[in-house]
Amino acid sequence: MKAPSRAALLTASAPLIAVALALLAGAGFIAAIGEDPLAIYALMARETLGTGYGIGQTLFKATPLVFCGLSVGLGFRAGLFNIGVEGQLTVAAFAAALVGAALAHLPAIALLPLTLATAIATGALWGAVPGVLKARFGSHEVINTIMLNFIAAALVSYLGRGVFEPATVRTAEIGAGATLPRLDLLWPVLRGSPANLALPIALAVAALVGVLLFRTRLGFELRALGLNAPAAEYGGIPIGATQVKAMALSGAIAGLAGMNFVLGYKHFFELGFSAGVGFIGIAVALLGRNHPVGITIAALFFGGLLYGGLAINERVPKELVEVLLAIVILLAISVQQVIERIARKMAA
Repeated sequence: MKAPSRAALLTASAPLIAVALALLAGAGFIAAIGEDPLAIYALMARETLGTGYGIGQTLFKATPLVFCGLSVGLGFRAGLFNIGVEGQLTVAAFAAALVGAALAHLPAIALLPLTLATAIATGALWGAVPGVLKARFGSHEVINTIMLNFIAAALVSYLGRGVFEPATVRTAEIGAGATLPRLDLLWPVLRGSPANLALPIALAVAALVGVLLFRTRLGFELRALGLNAPAAEYGGIPIGATQVKAMALSGAIAGLAGMNFVLGYKHFFELGFSAGVGFIGIAVALLGRNHPVGITIAALFFGGLLYGGLAINERVPKELVEVLLAIVILLAISVQQVIERIARKMAA
């Protein structure tokens, strides 16, 4: 087997370089408020990885980010920027919660698959809308998905008026058969944390996305479309139909992101439950270089940042984590471009 070239190794190291530079920049912000950066980062690592509860919280925070990163990454592979993950997971979670509550009498063997299927189908339908608009009218998916985020939030808020519990912004609880068990039943060390079976589902979806992209005809068509749409069309790939498929698949994956909260944690839908994970998924996909393995690792990193930010909130402002997230996004793009330019020169 041929050893990877220096250029390939340099390109693969781009995410690590981006993270290191982001942490270095974050250290500057921490020092500016009079705290010791090394002590703060050590505290964050201790709280997230030093206890079973912290590990469980990190896994819980990372679970929806795996789904969101895969959703965005799949779109990127097809040359599409799905910025509507937040809206897709919102309508999917709402629909799944309604089904789980309305059919609460059903046994788990029927109710759980039905609830998950509802989330997948709703996300796919919501994601297919901008795909159809792009394929039929050429309208840009970024604008369409941004607008659909607002429509999703308003629609769920409006429809929820008739189904929310009195004096709340939440639905009734789903049936016991639709709930996802906590992981501490299998790993007692995680006791007390909300990590649940949505995590293994996310890892399974990541594996399926890997197979789809790199082992199937559809995956080849998606990647060919993303690399060179005119060449893909010349080769017989239907551009419009493939764009619709890509956005529908992306939406279907996004639809599962809310199951971590609705089925595995609170057992009901609540307005604002996602806390922007759909947008953080963009950073996860960029840092993971749109590869299922990289996305999973990046989701774990961001999950640790999100929970670690809560753990150190008494010593540094919670906005520090938001600054770190923003810096990672900026560097994931800029560092990647710089390194790819250097790698091309090295290869030449």
